[in-house]
Amino acid sequence: MKASKNAYKPVGMAMGALSGMLAGAAFKQVWKRLGHDEDAPDATDEHRTWGGVLSAAALQGAIFADVKAAVDRGGATAARRLTGTWPG
Repeated sequence: MKASKNAYKPVGMAMGALSGMLAGAAFKQVWKRLGHDEDAPDATDEHRTWGGVLSAAALQGAIFADVKAAVDRGGATAARRLTGTWPG
């Protein structure tokens, strides 16, 4: 089992990068659909409120976690279908 886990690591890393890009694009779309004309506020933007900064960060974190979990789970499922063993 250890060999399959080690063999899956490079695949998992590549999928992690892909999930980050997908999550970033998803967050931008959700932010726009919520009616925001501007980009999400940065924590150091002095012209944004605490509530605005924290709510944007919470939304972004939730989207990133959800996309990462979906991509990781899909990759592990695909690996099991291809190899017959779960990579975790």
